[in-house]
Amino acid sequence: MVALLGAGLAEAPDARAAAAPGDTWIAELSVAGGDDTNVVATDGAVRLAGTTTRAQSARSPLAEGELLLPPRRLPTPVDRVSADVTADVPPGAVVSVDVRGLRADGTWSGWASASPGGPAMLPQASSEVQVRASLVASPSGAGPALHRIYLTADRTKAATAPSATIPIVPGAPAPAPLATPAVSSKVFATREGLVGGTTANGHVIAPNDHFVALPSRRGLSPRDTGDYTVKVCAATGRCAWAPVWDVGPWNTTDDYWNPAAARQTWKDLPQGTPQAQAAFQQRYNGGKDGFGRAVVNPAGIDLADGTFYNDLGLRDNGWVTVTYLWTGTGPTALAKPTGTPTVAVRSAPTDASSAVGAVAGGARVAVQCTAAGQLRSGAQGTSSSWLRIGPNQYVPAAGVEAPRVASC
Repeated sequence: MVALLGAGLAEAPDARAAAAPGDTWIAELSVAGGDDTNVVATDGAVRLAGTTTRAQSARSPLAEGELLLPPRRLPTPVDRVSADVTADVPPGAVVSVDVRGLRADGTWSGWASASPGGPAMLPQASSEVQVRASLVASPSGAGPALHRIYLTADRTKAATAPSATIPIVPGAPAPAPLATPAVSSKVFATREGLVGGTTANGHVIAPNDHFVALPSRRGLSPRDTGDYTVKVCAATGRCAWAPVWDVGPWNTTDDYWNPAAARQTWKDLPQGTPQAQAAFQQRYNGGKDGFGRAVVNPAGIDLADGTFYNDLGLRDNGWVTVTYLWTGTGPTALAKPTGTPTVAVRSAPTDASSAVGAVAGGARVAVQCTAAGQLRSGAQGTSSSWLRIGPNQYVPAAGVEAPRVASC
């Protein structure tokens, strides 16, 4: 079952459309800043630094790494970015480039693949873009060497709205929520575990951790960020908001939340249906995943132990409803708990009301309105304001960094 509440990405415009001038540049391939994963710059190229970092949730046998370039401010808004890559790529190895754009509501669009023959199409024009290069070793262990990325950005659509971004500034007015709800679907959830392992974005898995894995890098957050956050709701009614920090289960190129026109692989499947689910239930692809392994459960999301046990109260794998929050637009808040790893979600704006879920530290939540409630103190000071983040779901404003929104 899939409930499609909105379109995550617009269809690519006709490639023959007249483009507005944009920008061209050669990316500076330096490994710095602490947000890169398992890569090193040596002998004039970016290479894999080791053989152990891989997509933990997918149990990928292939070593991989990521180079996250600094955001680039462009002279004019763009919605199309191409990448011309110079690299030594052994048979079976992969070098891929993804791009995202900063949107008018201050959040990032989903990652989109970029190449000379298939440019990345951004869902809305942006004056700031970020580029990510992923390196994957061959089955024999041979890794690629990335020498250069030449990027070309332009605009294919006429402006329909101001392109200025709106940063999250506590106390500053926020725009009215935009009419773009996020995509939701019902998928099978499994527990990831794997404490001590390193996720695809370089996070070392801790006991009772709070994050999720999705089977595509297109929804992978940079380490320690909640740029891509999901809302996971169990049949009990409890919900968890958690960042996407790993790739899996089963696959690594299955962005099933995207429509067919934008989906990276398995384009003949319905939007919202993971490839593993189709393989398990319908013998799709001969009942095998993208690695050729027999699929033994229909999992479309993996949950870290803290999200699985503590936030959702699950005791076994099962079906959940997942909302991919970055596919929607509007005001958002960033969870900043103090003394605990999560911010408790209450059924009403008071601590005396029942706990109905939790928001992981660093995760983003969609904000609907502000309600008066119990006085609370936290990372954002002391306030009696609470934010409604869903039906009968409230978090104290003192525990999240958010723009000012209208009263409920």
